[in-house]
Amino acid sequence: MSRLSFVLIFIALLSGCVSMPEAPLPDWQAPLHRSHPLVGSIWDVNAERYLSPHELLQDLSQVDYALLGEKHDNPDHHQLQAYVLRRLYEAAVLASVSFEMLDSSQKEALASIPLSVLQSSDALKSHLGWDEDGWNWGFYGPMLYELLHNDVKVRSANISSDEMMSIYGNEDSDAIKGVLSQEQLLRLEREIDESHCGMLPASQFAPMMRVQRSRDAQMAMSLQDGANARPGVSVLIAGNFHARRDLGVPNYLPEPSKLKSLSFIELREESSEPRDYVLALEPGQPYDYLWFTPAVASQDYCASLRGDD
Repeated sequence: MSRLSFVLIFIALLSGCVSMPEAPLPDWQAPLHRSHPLVGSIWDVNAERYLSPHELLQDLSQVDYALLGEKHDNPDHHQLQAYVLRRLYEAAVLASVSFEMLDSSQKEALASIPLSVLQSSDALKSHLGWDEDGWNWGFYGPMLYELLHNDVKVRSANISSDEMMSIYGNEDSDAIKGVLSQEQLLRLEREIDESHCGMLPASQFAPMMRVQRSRDAQMAMSLQDGANARPGVSVLIAGNFHARRDLGVPNYLPEPSKLKSLSFIELREESSEPRDYVLALEPGQPYDYLWFTPAVASQDYCASLRGDD
């Protein structure tokens, strides 16, 4: 980032006002509910009102941390994430971007990226040792490629597979011990149980919760490193659950009040009011904003795991 960019950020933060460029939104790609009355709407959960993309971006430009939650297989979520990142960059307020999809084993590759690697998306994918089985490069590659070409600091936010296995078999570390209350831990356990369709053995709850909390703590540390290195907004790209204020990454940050959490959320045919989605997320109202998008699929994932007809 140039010296001029730093000056612009400093002036913008002092004035509390950032000039946010207008730009057209991307076309929808997910197939379901494109004609839903809420499609494309942005709901401010706390103020209980609709926002324009411009208003949302103005809000995001004023915080230290912006969490952009996603459903991993929805292409619209990644297009809108890229849209937000591009607008923040153009307004000279984007400090860094941390990705759940990059883990600590890739730090060295991120720290040293030859110019030759930035000549093609395939070269960048190979250099990073990208986990194509876990993360669709077609969704994340364009974002990474654009950020790195624009000299935006990209950070790994996740723990490695080796670290995960170690955490799985050990006790709680100091980084996560005592962070969540007993009530939060019980809710996290219920969420993990539901996300595994009630099929997870009871013996697996404690280690899986430990891994989940450790991942959240690592993501928070990545955001803090970004905020300490450069002024502006440090952004996290991660699954919606990690972006939750009540159970996720914000609990591991020192000043969660300087944070906004945005969930890109798939529409349901039977729900046509924003409050329906907020009520479904309670208790806790875990997001500051909901940005409604078409959905990828309508099948019952748990039914398919159980082998239901």
